[in-house]
Amino acid sequence: MQVLARATSAELARWAAPVANAQRFDWLRHPEPGLVMLRGRIGNSGDRFNLGEATVTRCVVRVCLPEGESAAGVGYVLGRDTQRASWVACIDALLQLPLCRADVMRRVIEPLAAAAAARRAAAQARTATSRVEFHTLQAEVAR
Repeated sequence: MQVLARATSAELARWAAPVANAQRFDWLRHPEPGLVMLRGRIGNSGDRFNLGEATVTRCVVRVCLPEGESAAGVGYVLGRDTQRASWVACIDALLQLPLCRADVMRRVIEPLAAAAAARRAAAQARTATSRVEFHTLQAEVAR
């Protein structure tokens, strides 16, 4: 789910849409934006406090295969992108079915994970150019 939730709309349109559009899905809950409360802790050990609210779009679908199998998929994404939430829910539903799981992993999840790794590597390369290293002498060497 992390790979799907963090994928961009363009990536989902490229990799998830062809797989999701090949199946028929029933809407259990149409994509709808809402708010969630973000909570935090100071130092990850203190009391919880309300940090603020974030917009989240959620969606629930059900897929029914001709073989009689069915599964429900849930999609939650930050922001108000209803199409993105529906693609996430559709792919999640297909991942619940053993008959579809390997194909969806190969055609959708693996390319999305590779794209996320490339984005991370590019961001690390951009920040590495501004890295500053401080060298200090040990006390014995300084004498």
